[in-house]
Amino acid sequence: MRAVAMYGAATSLSALVVSALAVAPAGGTTTVDAESYGTTVAAERAAAAGISFGRCPKVEMLPAPVQCGTVKVPLDYASPSGPQISLTVSRVKASGKPAEHQGAFVYNPGGPGASSMYFPMAAQLPEWKRIAQAYDIVGYSPRGVGRSAPLSCQDPADFTKAPTLSPVHPSPSYKMERIAQAKAYAQGCASNAGPALRHYTSLNNARDLDVLRAALRQPRLTFMGASYGTYFGALYATLFPSHVRRMVFDSAVNPEPGRIWYRSNLNQSLAFEGRWADFRAWVAKHDRTYHLGATPEDVAMSYEQARARLALEPAGGTVGPGQLHAAFLRAAYHDDYWPLRAGALAEYLKGNEEPLVKQAAPRPEEAYEAENGNAVYTAVECNDAPWPTEWEVWDRDNSALARIAPFETWDNAWMNLPCAYWPAPRQQPLDVRTKLGALPPTLILAAERDAATPYEGALELARRLKGSALITEKDAGTHGIGGGNNQCVNAHLEKYLLYGVTPARRASCAPHPEPDPVSLERAAAEPKLPHVV
Repeated sequence: MRAVAMYGAATSLSALVVSALAVAPAGGTTTVDAESYGTTVAAERAAAAGISFGRCPKVEMLPAPVQCGTVKVPLDYASPSGPQISLTVSRVKASGKPAEHQGAFVYNPGGPGASSMYFPMAAQLPEWKRIAQAYDIVGYSPRGVGRSAPLSCQDPADFTKAPTLSPVHPSPSYKMERIAQAKAYAQGCASNAGPALRHYTSLNNARDLDVLRAALRQPRLTFMGASYGTYFGALYATLFPSHVRRMVFDSAVNPEPGRIWYRSNLNQSLAFEGRWADFRAWVAKHDRTYHLGATPEDVAMSYEQARARLALEPAGGTVGPGQLHAAFLRAAYHDDYWPLRAGALAEYLKGNEEPLVKQAAPRPEEAYEAENGNAVYTAVECNDAPWPTEWEVWDRDNSALARIAPFETWDNAWMNLPCAYWPAPRQQPLDVRTKLGALPPTLILAAERDAATPYEGALELARRLKGSALITEKDAGTHGIGGGNNQCVNAHLEKYLLYGVTPARRASCAPHPEPDPVSLERAAAEPKLPHVV
């Protein structure tokens, strides 16, 4: 799932630990049984140790009152007494009265490869104020991310080198170059991680979440996952339904096993074509501001003109067609980027490349984080499920798709191609599913035109998690809508987290207002909570 890669009546802890024990079949213990038992052992251990929160290390750049700590989890849950890794955790304590306190609220923004260490700072924002009064706001870095046993597959400087090409219809020679790069990247992951590589999986992310729950001394978990965070959140709900208190799935991945992850990425690329059309229609509507064309087709021509010019002479020496595409892909995730991107494109075509360079050029100071996030993304998705191993399959499927959805198809394929040559064993995806009554009511949030996680994924998740409620933002496409700029969505989210109340099954919200075209200076000055994309 490309996200250049932006997803807690209590019983006693001992009773929950006992309920998690798997009974081995008569023939002996399976790997699944061993991992289930290992999770129980690790959770017991974490509950006893807790988390010693204190001042955050400087590297996290988190100001007080945010506190940081760590929790140990097994590298391999089938061997819970074997090598351990430490996950970093952040927290802001609930600001309300003791009688209001509802425990810890854990958030994951997706990826795979994204951290939520920053998330406790959201407690200061108006959209989260009442929730932050009731809950300790908790973020963390999943395994492999940031300082949590960090994974790397290549030199960060090589990963962020620029300028790069981004051909919509690549030539045979270009395809051969990218195959060679994918093979080298997969081998780099194996060389750097060694035998640990196979343990970066969505199932282990779900198990880690249960150990984190225990370390926070929560009998049951209150969790919100966005994007990819909804997928391992759904795995958690399937594996540990009795451990769930409240769970929010914001912009849901389609959990149908046959779509994890090859088909999911093809569906995503198709959906991005529609979202790219939404952006172009908005720009055309504001042609008096941007002068990029009065129709979506004219806007597309302006964009292609910029691509062609950048291929000949990169802006600032670092922004080529590849960097241009990456910058505009963000606009397909979040429409609050629309004024900035349209303004930068307009300025570039008039001869002023500074805004485009400022928005699209790689930042050397972010190279480590970018490479690390991509390494974790690749390892998790490649390990999670079988992928086609014949280039002919990739070439056939993506060539056909690029004829109707050229905007994102091949870039998405190149990002995932290392999975064709992956050296670690592949898992079979878990069948996400719960019986009616096995899981407390959960809340699914989805924008109808979301491209990163197409809307059909929310419908499928609602079918599989019996008793879940779905809130749809109609005719909107922002990826990740909880705590955003739709007050109707936020009201449902707050009502659920504070009171456990959901609509019967379905509810709709009108779309949030489209962005206004504003000057680059004003748009750049508007503060926003960072998006993970």
